[in-house]
Amino acid sequence: MITVSNVLPAIRDMKDIDTIARSDHGLVVLLNTHIGQLRSIVNMLQDHGKKVLVHADLVQGLKNDEYAAQFLCRDIHPEGLISTRKNVLLTAKKYQLITVQRIFLLDSLALKSSYQMMKTIQPDSIEVLPGVIPHIIREIYMEAKIPVFAGGLIRTKEEACAAIAAGAAAVTTSKKELWNISTGK
Repeated sequence: MITVSNVLPAIRDMKDIDTIARSDHGLVVLLNTHIGQLRSIVNMLQDHGKKVLVHADLVQGLKNDEYAAQFLCRDIHPEGLISTRKNVLLTAKKYQLITVQRIFLLDSLALKSSYQMMKTIQPDSIEVLPGVIPHIIREIYMEAKIPVFAGGLIRTKEEACAAIAAGAAAVTTSKKELWNISTGK
């Protein structure tokens, strides 16, 4: 069953900030932000009781390296960072933030190297893109034994439900039509 808590709104368009601030979602993902707006957006969402995961690789005007991660942790204070980069996630762990390792399923070699990186980083969770491959979501969950988020190319309620049924703890999506879906509730 998928519920509103199984959907993590991924905010790509800043005009959706107010909608999310007033929503029932407790955890949100911030994508494609500008460094000059980041602090005020995170503060506003936190003031509305939201826990914010910042996608560190997508902050415009900020390089995605260890120094940028230190800045995000010390000055912006999100609850967590999402990244494909080992040094960013290891820095976030030092600051005791939630860490989400984002992996792209390009081929078997990419999956194998992602497993190796997971062992080094030991992230709190993993975001798998694209999230429309249920048997791979199940495999990653069984291998990692930590929460798996499914994101990317999830366009319908059925695809979101399939990802949850395969073992995803949540679906991350910037598609507003999916932010409040549920089955049976």
